[in-house]
This record gives sequence, structure tokens and C-alpha cells, in this order.
Amino acid sequence: MSLPLWRQLQATATTLEAVRAGRSLTATLEAVEPRLRPGVQALSFHVLRGLGQAEALRQQLARRAPPPAADALLCTALALACPVGSDDAQYEAFTLVDQAVEAAKRGAATRAQANFINACLRRFLRERDHLVASTATDPVAQWNHPHWWMAQLQHDHPRHWQAILRHNNARAPMTLRVNSRQISPANYLLALAEAGLTAVQAGPADSPTLVLERPCAVQRLPGFEAGWVSVQDAAAQMAAPLLLDGAPPPRRILDACAAPGGKTAHLLERVNAEVVALDIDAARCQRIQANLQRLGLVATVRCADAADPGAWWDGQPFDAILLDAPCTASGIVRRHPDVRWLRRAGDIAQLAAIQARLLERLWPLLRPGGRLLYATCSVFLAEGDGQIETFVTRNTDVHWIPSPGHLLPQTGAAGEVFPDNGPGDHDGFYYALLEKRPH
Repeated sequence: MSLPLWRQLQATATTLEAVRAGRSLTATLEAVEPRLRPGVQALSFHVLRGLGQAEALRQQLARRAPPPAADALLCTALALACPVGSDDAQYEAFTLVDQAVEAAKRGAATRAQANFINACLRRFLRERDHLVASTATDPVAQWNHPHWWMAQLQHDHPRHWQAILRHNNARAPMTLRVNSRQISPANYLLALAEAGLTAVQAGPADSPTLVLERPCAVQRLPGFEAGWVSVQDAAAQMAAPLLLDGAPPPRRILDACAAPGGKTAHLLERVNAEVVALDIDAARCQRIQANLQRLGLVATVRCADAADPGAWWDGQPFDAILLDAPCTASGIVRRHPDVRWLRRAGDIAQLAAIQARLLERLWPLLRPGGRLLYATCSVFLAEGDGQIETFVTRNTDVHWIPSPGHLLPQTGAAGEVFPDNGPGDHDGFYYALLEKRPH
């Protein structure tokens, strides 16, 4: 039995209200009723990608914002009534208005504003073209990102900031990583075809990276529970080969900020080594263990602060260290559209300070001749080249190996391919490979 649209609108508005209060979309969706969750997730993504324009329209319709629950429902309806990026408006306008008003009437926190919401949305239907045109000069409405975020991108990437914003508002593909210990990429492509799923291989014939033609529930993926495959963006899949290729196989590896364990698993799929996986959060450590168990892999998982080696390090140096440092997540906005609305301008400097501390504390744990791969899922220079340039200047035993640097989010053949990026469809990332010079 299909669920009425008004129920999904109610849940989506509640999700928006939670994000506005500072909660992550991922955590908020986990609290949504399971049978509602897939639809609410899809609607929430569209709403958060179009929130700048929706809020500008609401400002035109009502200069004073209504109470939070009513404002969230009104902005949800306005966002869904407008196209965002490559996505068309989600529903026929009159149906959307009717169901939004029904959602208001049935909600305890919105019932008193049902007539107000009805009046605003009916006016939007009558004056839609004029109202949309009136927001055209507002950059936040045009690009659906906060002012400070756009200013930072213009400063850091003056030639590409608009393209980055466009890619941020596009849908991300469902990219897979085949577990080569279980099945070859060629055989997994056959398994997908037998299951009625189409995918293309990214890279050479032995590449484990596959991109599905259409996303699907992981339960539909052949052998998912048996550990044949994982879901991981193509840019994130670059970490393991960058750290491992071109060097003797490491015997001891540290994954310093490992949760949820995708890169830990990829390392173990490629090399036989002792891997220590750290994360500061106990619940996230459980996710690492669960992911490794599904894939049939084993690592030493510890709940600890990587920046405090005295509390967890056994004094034995590592041959390789992966530092996927905490960051603004400004490169993965298309997968996490709430990030742009949750972050504040001051977060960049605060997170850069944490990244610098991690680099300084972990570098002594690396043996001479060993490698450290520094990674962030950020496009901001302060979390990438700026961070590494400062570190190299302060440490004379660092050799900065030619590395990808800033990978900007792109949608491959469907959009701009940035000059320093290879072709493909991937999130924004930063990679710097550092080797410790012998004394």
C-alpha cells in the first residue's frame, strides 16, 4: 500500500527542521519510520539542494518567518515545487500544495498555521514566474549555498567555483568497489547483469571500481552480505592504491581516522598486512568491525584519539599511515547536501588546526622510508595544499611525492572535467603522499 504524500512531507519537514537545529541528515533519517525512510531521504536531498531558493521564495511570500515547524513545511513544499540542478520539480504543483496543506492540518505543531501555509502556497501558484524571477539576483537562491561558502570557493578556485557548485547540486552515482579477494571485477559485472543491474567499469580491465547505471538498495547487489562488494565513491577508492603502489608491501599499516572502515577494508583487500584502525568514537568503531566482518577481513580496531599516541601506540613504527583527517566535508556535498547548511565559516580554521595536530603527532610513528597519505574530503585549500605546504616547511625529513592534490567534484561526461582531474564521476577530495627521509 502506497503511503500518502502528506505523510512523507511531514517527515521531510521534520528532517529539515532538525538540520536547521544542527543535526546531521544521516542521524535524522535513522529516526524516520523505516517504511517512510527511502521516500523521505529522496525528498530531503531535493529540499536541501534547493533550500536557498526555497527560503528566498518564503521571504517573498511572508517577510516574517512562521514558527519553525510551519516554516520547515512551507520551505519543503517550495523546494519540491522547483527544479534543482538536473532534477525536475518532484510533483505536480497543485497536488503538492494540496498535500502540504493536508500535512499542516494533521500536524500538532503546524495545525494552527495551516491556513497561512495554504495562502502562501496558493499565492506561489498564482505568481510563480514573478516570484522565482525576483530571487534571480540572490546568489544564495541561485546556487543554494551559504554566502561564506561561495566566497571561500571563489577565493580558493576562482576559475572553477561555479562548476563546483553545479556539481554539488547534482545527484551522485552509486559507485561500487569489488572485493578482489572474493570475486573478480569481470565476474561481478556478470553477476550484476544476471540480477538485472547494469554497470560500467571505471579504469582498466582489472579496476575494482564499478558505477551502476541506476542506484539501488544494497540488498539487491549480488553477494553484498557475503562481502563481494562495497559502496564507495571513486575518489575515496584512490586512497589504498596511492598509499601502497610503488613501494614495498608494508607489514604494518595505521588507518588513523578509520570509520566507517571503507578505506581500512580496501587496504586489506589489496595487501596482507597488520592493520591498526583507530577512531575516537566507540559507535563508529563498531561500524568498522561490522564492515570488516561482512567482507571477511580482520584488523585491530581501537577506540582512541589518534592525536594522543601515548594512550594507544605500542612503540613499534608503522610502514604506512593513512590519515583521512576530520574536515569540513566540503567535497562530498552532493552525497551529504546538509553539510553546506550545517557548517560555519569558522569551522575551516578549527578543523585545519586538528589536521595539523594529527600530522605532527603521527609523523614520528612512521619508520624512515615509510609513507603517510594525508587525505581530506574537502575542496578548501586550507585543508589541502595549505596544510601540507606548512607541514613540509616545518619538517625537513618530509619528501612530498607527486600526488593528486585537490580533486574537485565532477560528473564526468555529463559536465565539466577539471584540468587537473582525470575523467570520471567522483566526489571532491585531497591527497598528499609524504615519504619520511632516512636520517
